[in-house]
Amino acid sequence: MSRYEAERAAWRADPQGWWMRAARAIDWITPPRTAFDPHSGPHGRWFPDGVLNTCHNALDRHVAAGRGAQAALIHDSPMTGRVTRITYAELTDRVARLAGALAARGVAKGERVLIYMPMVPEAAIAMLACARLGAIHSVVFGGFAAAELAARINDATPRAVITASCGLEPGRVVPYKPLLDAAIGMAAHKPDFCLVLQRPEAPAELIPGRDEDYAAAEAAGAPHPCVPVTATDPLYILYTSGTTGQPKGIVRDHGGHAVALQHSMRMIYGVEAGDVYWAASDVGWVVGHSYIVYAPLLAGCTSVLFEGKPVGTPDAGTFWRVCAEHGVRVMFTAPTALRAIRKEDPEGRLMARHDLSRLEALFLAGERCDPPTAEWAAERLNIPVVDHWWQTETGWAITAGFRDHGLFPPRPGSGGKPSPGFDVRVLDAEGQEVAPGAEGALALRLPLPPGCAPTLWNAEARYTQAYLSTFPGFYDTSDAGRVDEEGFVWVMGRTDDVINVAGHRLSTGAMEEVLASHPDVAECAVVGAADALKGQVPLGLVVLKAGVARGEAEIAAELVALVRQRIGPVAAFRDARVVPRLPKTRSGKILRATIRRIADGQDFAAPATIDDPAILDEIQEALTR
Repeated sequence: MSRYEAERAAWRADPQGWWMRAARAIDWITPPRTAFDPHSGPHGRWFPDGVLNTCHNALDRHVAAGRGAQAALIHDSPMTGRVTRITYAELTDRVARLAGALAARGVAKGERVLIYMPMVPEAAIAMLACARLGAIHSVVFGGFAAAELAARINDATPRAVITASCGLEPGRVVPYKPLLDAAIGMAAHKPDFCLVLQRPEAPAELIPGRDEDYAAAEAAGAPHPCVPVTATDPLYILYTSGTTGQPKGIVRDHGGHAVALQHSMRMIYGVEAGDVYWAASDVGWVVGHSYIVYAPLLAGCTSVLFEGKPVGTPDAGTFWRVCAEHGVRVMFTAPTALRAIRKEDPEGRLMARHDLSRLEALFLAGERCDPPTAEWAAERLNIPVVDHWWQTETGWAITAGFRDHGLFPPRPGSGGKPSPGFDVRVLDAEGQEVAPGAEGALALRLPLPPGCAPTLWNAEARYTQAYLSTFPGFYDTSDAGRVDEEGFVWVMGRTDDVINVAGHRLSTGAMEEVLASHPDVAECAVVGAADALKGQVPLGLVVLKAGVARGEAEIAAELVALVRQRIGPVAAFRDARVVPRLPKTRSGKILRATIRRIADGQDFAAPATIDDPAILDEIQEALTR
């Protein structure tokens, strides 16, 4: 029996005891006596009587253990040409001072702070300062437009916003402050104050009485101690798109999150204190929360925080340069990044210029990696390239390869085997398990393990409806796939209308709402079409109102610009096609799955419920011209 199999068996035999043993790696103010309370929340809560502080576990305890001089963060920014190393002692001091500054301005345990930042150390400092106070942070990716930011301000009702004057992209500077000002103007809720990190590339004008200089506030802050919180108190809210277009506030609690993430660093990634770990993501997404900020610091690692792109900063060798310069042992990125690098450097010549002898494994997540890309990377790096599957809601890997538990050979196209704690099943439409190898809905038997979202912010009924109602006794992942006879899990795609663009889950419903607002559009549909680089890209089909005489190209360009303005460039919406009508069922439901098959060039048949099969020929013609 392999170590992986032994751990799975031990977890299955005594899941609560297994997690209580994992919890010993965390410093508790009051250690939990109860592992799991099945009667609390929609599906139970972990370590309900435990008391701790996440910031203490990520920072202070490592300083006390003698790691103060070790680098906690390495900020590598090709956008500015600078590399900054911040030790555990320095980071602890800066976080404590910012926590003091926030507390002096009225931020207390349980209150929300919205963070709208680029990839700079201050983003991580702001997150950790909130954790130190027991305040709840909500990080919003800087690529979102003012309307999306306003929706999150209204839902989270933050006392404060922490932002930067700008973000930096290859070839351009993106001012953040005008977007924030517009969002606050739109929002019904108004924050008490905003701290603004002034970046020299585009300083912002501060609004007297509301805005303050971030650096000055941090420098003047009195160091604040860690505030005790219960394990079930919220650590953060992270908004993800819902199928209705209304953002869902994923809640993460303190105790289960700390236990699961610390445990995952050794079990899945095979790293420990002192190792350099790099998740090439953004703090606006769950990967950045879990594996840029919290997990590496909980484990005492050095975490790389990168401000740049896989290509164009300055070339397709920048990832390998970062790994070589900083001695990265394990890297985690999205398949999209690898596809972009492969496109620019198919022979790996730029890769070969760097000493990658310390890089031991490359992990991929965000969307399923196509086998040719994974095989390309594995051949050139000569290390395991491990695809693993997880979601914003789970916070860590549902399936993976396990470096500390006996890494089985990766199978390109598969997400690996289930992590101890996750009971993965494949169900048919009636909720019955299918045979090994058969496709169906991927579901997780309850209870979910520590680290998973216990609820949605102020929306427990929506949580139950969205995740627990389809298959009673199971969490519905909204992914389709299969589990083969050897236990490998194969994720084939989404079962809902949320699409996955370069690892970013985006709502087609929100895009349809924007398209429908155009004065010339009568009705519309947005689907995720397969894309060699991003996995999926949104494709919009619109039916124009009668009497519209303007050119289709002109209207399409306006629709693309409209989505970019209201949702942001992160939507990657670049293709709108005018069609005479949309395929629908007799009851009026748009056949999005059929449109998607046509867009992807797959075989399709007219569903039995379609109102007019001839329309499919019209759609095919529109998508191939």
